[in-house]
Amino acid sequence: MIGYLDTPSGISGDMLLGCLIDAGWPIEQLRDTIARLDLPEGTWSVSARFVQRGPLRATFADVQAEEPEPPHRGLADIRRIIENAELPAAVKDGAVKTFQRLAAAEAKVHGTSVEAVHFHEVGAIDAIIDIVGAAAGLHALDIGPLHASPLPLGAGWVTTEHGRLPAPAPATLELLAAAGAPTRPAPGDGELVTPTGAALLAQFAEFRQPPMTIERIGVGCGRREFDWPNIARLWLGQPLDAGPFVEMETNIDDMNPQFYASVSERLFAAGALDVWTTAIQMKKGRPAVKLSVLGPASRESELADLMLRETTTLGVRARQVHRHEARRERRSVTTPYGEVAVKLKWLGEECIGAAPEYEDCLRLAKRHHLSLRAMFDAALAAARSAIPPPG
Repeated sequence: MIGYLDTPSGISGDMLLGCLIDAGWPIEQLRDTIARLDLPEGTWSVSARFVQRGPLRATFADVQAEEPEPPHRGLADIRRIIENAELPAAVKDGAVKTFQRLAAAEAKVHGTSVEAVHFHEVGAIDAIIDIVGAAAGLHALDIGPLHASPLPLGAGWVTTEHGRLPAPAPATLELLAAAGAPTRPAPGDGELVTPTGAALLAQFAEFRQPPMTIERIGVGCGRREFDWPNIARLWLGQPLDAGPFVEMETNIDDMNPQFYASVSERLFAAGALDVWTTAIQMKKGRPAVKLSVLGPASRESELADLMLRETTTLGVRARQVHRHEARRERRSVTTPYGEVAVKLKWLGEECIGAAPEYEDCLRLAKRHHLSLRAMFDAALAAARSAIPPPG
């Protein structure tokens, strides 16, 4: 499933959470995610409710946090909170990288180092909830990739721990500049894009509108009310065939094997649909690796450039291919040991398969001292019981 975030009134952390909840992510799963963090007990609460923003209905994710002392957490403090939590690796990685982007922007704005940055507003509990919650929601709804519209930037002033600052906040501008995010004129004055919202889109979104079929829409809103509906809309659906695919490959016999993981990560970030390696033998009997990449033909130049830059190869082969896809749907099922996300495979109107989420199974297996295989079998049994009968 892919997502497109339409931001006519900008974006903030709670607006994105509202979109995800309205699109079908249970609020209970958000609460469970935050409960896994090492946050002071009794300092936070999360709820969601329908509200009106102008003539439109939206979901407001109400994040409440109260700490006895103003927070002065550094990046190391926030990384510890996130990495020590019992959460899927992808959620923790995305949340930590979002805070790293924030730290780099704050350091540049204030003329200091990333290590010396002490977060103020974005180090508070509500910002941690927004960022970790958004990363978890995107993961739970199996949204990949996420796309976003150009962002409206309003004028005026904002009040911060550093005093009054011009809108957009300097950290917001730095985050958007680093991500190469497109902007557009705002419908009016005000802080429409917050640093937290900018950091989340810089980390998780690609700024373009994809060809897609729309299956459902999640509408979230901000706390403030303007002369226009202060909402964001998350479109969820399936990608349309935007043209042929390209398969690229290259043979490599002189690169450190440790580098392949980094190369793969960069290729996926650049739009690759799949990346894999194959053990081969080259001339003179030398063992080697064939690096293969599948991606949209429209990304061929960018992907080939990455392969040439990030590996030791001197050339990349490419050919156009086409593929047939089954529709995928992500659901949550209940096992005797807890909730597990499963991916259902559909052909037409028939569900023909299910696959439990590995990281959920691993987490519950450790918690209940089970073998991973036993936990996987329990999840698969629950998933099969959730498969609708044919017709």
